[in-house]
Amino acid sequence: MNEVFLDTETTGLSFKEGHKIVEIACIETKDLIPTGNVFHKLINPKRNMPNEAFKVHGFSEEFLKDKETFDMIADEFLDFIRDKKIIIHNAPFDLSFLDGELGLIKKSKIDKISVVDTLEIARNKFPGTSNSLDALCKKFSVDLSRRTKHNALLDCELLREVYINLLDVKEPKFNLTNNISEQSISKTKDYCKTILKISDEEIKKHKDFLKSELKKNFY
Repeated sequence: MNEVFLDTETTGLSFKEGHKIVEIACIETKDLIPTGNVFHKLINPKRNMPNEAFKVHGFSEEFLKDKETFDMIADEFLDFIRDKKIIIHNAPFDLSFLDGELGLIKKSKIDKISVVDTLEIARNKFPGTSNSLDALCKKFSVDLSRRTKHNALLDCELLREVYINLLDVKEPKFNLTNNISEQSISKTKDYCKTILKISDEEIKKHKDFLKSELKKNFY
């Protein structure tokens, strides 16, 4: 099963209070290695942009007014995440918005069984400390220099690096047990294949040498 790292940006903290999604990003990986498949949409929330939210992500009402609405991108989004493990930091937040938006257009909610919450993993691994995405990036020495504002696509890339560190998976795992070529095996079999036959004269000389030298060294 492939993985999808998912993040959203919104107009506020609660869908129930009328806030909406303004950005969705998904990066697909296979065994945590990017496949090159990316889903990224800026979305017209069809409402005003609170100043607090603008300070976080920098998307103004004016900038978003000509973008697609959620109902226009929903099917493409659902197709992208279908049958994949979905990895989210603070999953309840993003899912509350996604399920809320999907509910408005009579679409099924996201199956929670396929969702991994990295915030929950981090809290279990580092109890009593800050486990925000920024804090985890600093803990694992993940470069944050590009993160001047919250950006869903960049946050997906950062989350992938954080998740790898949370799992203690430093490098992709390769199966080397079956990678010995037949040529290598053949070379091993042929190694020291030639047997040298020693002449009787050489054997006699060797015995004489041992008798004389051993006698000197023993006494």
